[in-house]
Amino acid sequence: MPNSEDVRWLGAAARLAGRGVPLSRPNPSVGALLVKDGKVIARGWTQPGGRPHAEAMALGAAGDTARGATLYVTLEPCAHRSERGPDCAGLVAASGVARVVIGCPDPDPRTAGAGANRLRAAGITVVEADSAECRASLIGYLTRSNQGRPHVTLKLALSNDSYLAPPLGEGQWLTGEVARAHVHAQRARMDAIVVGRGTLEADRPRLDVRLAGIEQRSPQRFLLTHGDAPAGWSSLGSPQAISAIEGAQYLMVEGGAGAANAFLDNGLVDRLLLYRAPRMVGGHGPALPQLTEAALAGSPRWRLIDTRQLGNDTVQVYDRI
Repeated sequence: MPNSEDVRWLGAAARLAGRGVPLSRPNPSVGALLVKDGKVIARGWTQPGGRPHAEAMALGAAGDTARGATLYVTLEPCAHRSERGPDCAGLVAASGVARVVIGCPDPDPRTAGAGANRLRAAGITVVEADSAECRASLIGYLTRSNQGRPHVTLKLALSNDSYLAPPLGEGQWLTGEVARAHVHAQRARMDAIVVGRGTLEADRPRLDVRLAGIEQRSPQRFLLTHGDAPAGWSSLGSPQAISAIEGAQYLMVEGGAGAANAFLDNGLVDRLLLYRAPRMVGGHGPALPQLTEAALAGSPRWRLIDTRQLGNDTVQVYDRI
């Protein structure tokens, strides 16, 4: 069983893994820490394109100082060889580490259980912790592995009375600059992004990342349509077609009401990212009354996991139960 220090270090490794999302595609973004005498001696996370893996990065940085250390890793070390690099279970077994704490088992049948068993066979103490923080950091990979599709976030900006746009003549946005910058940061963590044709025609959204230093992380753009998509976009014939987006682990639906309802009605939304503006619209345009705070508070389907103030606006994050 993991002890309290194990839980703490696994949480740190899970946060470290966030640096590789979504650049590690098609591999999961894994975090690894080498700890000796209560201090971190090396760290690593999955690199762009999926290689090197987190364990290889940490062990390479530590060198001989890895001997006798504890390795904290968010996902079970891989046990299968690849043309792109060695298996991590073998690297760890040869490194001299004394103990490995694994945050989440790997559902990949090429590794599942085999990675941990290889470490035990090498005389290493292995602790399988089943960490909620590690599972959360791997949610895109786990959803893809277990359900055959990416993890889906539905992002919407809503007025207090659940409308999706301000009244005519009052501009394009409900929310302020701080909330919109937050949206760009969330886009940068996505492999793909989807809107409906109504949103495309009404708003002509760019759906890119416009934050200095991470502009290159703009996700692949999809239009939910049975017809053709414009240049620079790809067609998505139905919500279920997200399964065919090769390698995608994280997908965001940015609306409007038609696309939102299509994904919600098909049970394909895993997370709600709701930006609430402190204003009333009052009867103009599309609305989603099922996503008011009151409706969600009484829903057996959604659990509020985070609330933050962003300037005058508020963002709420709900996970599907």
